[in-house]
Amino acid sequence: MKELPVSKEQIPKHIAIIMDGNGRWAQAKGLDRTEGHAAGANSVKKIVERCVQLGVRYLTLYSFSTENWSRPETEIDALMKLLLIKLASEVPELKKQGIKLLHYGSRDNFSKEVLDALDLACKETADGETLTIGLALDYSGRSELVHAVSKLVASGESVTNESIEANLYTAGIPDPELLVRTAGEYRVSNFLLWQIAYSEIYVTATCWPDFGEDELDTAIIDFASRTRKFGAVK
Repeated sequence: MKELPVSKEQIPKHIAIIMDGNGRWAQAKGLDRTEGHAAGANSVKKIVERCVQLGVRYLTLYSFSTENWSRPETEIDALMKLLLIKLASEVPELKKQGIKLLHYGSRDNFSKEVLDALDLACKETADGETLTIGLALDYSGRSELVHAVSKLVASGESVTNESIEANLYTAGIPDPELLVRTAGEYRVSNFLLWQIAYSEIYVTATCWPDFGEDELDTAIIDFASRTRKFGAVK
């Protein structure tokens, strides 16, 4: 395993990634956008393997936003088919490696076939303790906050930082220390709006299909060089 020039304590335990640029990567190569998504799925596997090697405990992937439903139907159908294929093919190996899958987001718009596959994948990997992968699918940070506050209002519970966190999709998961954004975009795109309040942000011009182990290592080394003050003075 390639060693990093940082201590184990400097490696973030939770990394969140906005996986962007699949379509642009494909178009630049004269390919269909769906081929970009397939290439992006291969990058996920590489990054998961590297996170396991480095001892990262949580990896949250922005896979499909609520806004993505506005894309052409043919592209959405291809994405859903790719998701089904990957869940079916990768879950046995994830289970073997002790990797847990969780779904963050709405369940309202997916087909029964996709929901059944997601639920089975999460159930089959529920005992994993090596790495927890959060798949943000039909996810919207604003909708997540509305979801959490609505549950509190309905229950009559007081609205506090702690009660909101307990009702987020990510309840029980520590906030990400590092947020990686690919394809050179300088925005958080409605992702983990509550959870990234103090996350360090790393932006790379690399499109997601070209984002591999070396790119992740570079992001972690950059993270390790920063002084995290959380509003205090050091």
